[in-house]
Amino acid sequence: MRAFREAVEAGDLDAVEALLAEDVVFTSPVAFKPYPGKAITAAVLRAVVQVFEDFRYVREIGDLDGPDHALVFQARVGDRELTGCDFLHVNEAGLIDDLMVMVRPLSGAQALGEAMGARFAQIAEEAGARSA
Repeated sequence: MRAFREAVEAGDLDAVEALLAEDVVFTSPVAFKPYPGKAITAAVLRAVVQVFEDFRYVREIGDLDGPDHALVFQARVGDRELTGCDFLHVNEAGLIDDLMVMVRPLSGAQALGEAMGARFAQIAEEAGARSA
């Protein structure tokens, strides 16, 4: 999805949030259960931009006019390089209702999990404030 990619690349997290459906489900590469809802998804995305260094999309896969998209990225967490993919599904209104992220290698996923885990209280607090 071009608008999502451009918003992420520009660091415009308000624009990213505006592309999320209220009932979006975020599936993390490092958490067992998905996170339902726009507030928690936006809060996670705001935290992850603080964790990823040298983030860049390297490939876009999918039909530009279709509902399913895959955005392949590369980034660094501390000294760990990782490759990942944002899998997006858009609803009939053109909003993202499903966002699943996968990363590799395992050492990169572990570094991401540790960094995000250290921020989870802040993420939960922000999500609570946004949904209030």
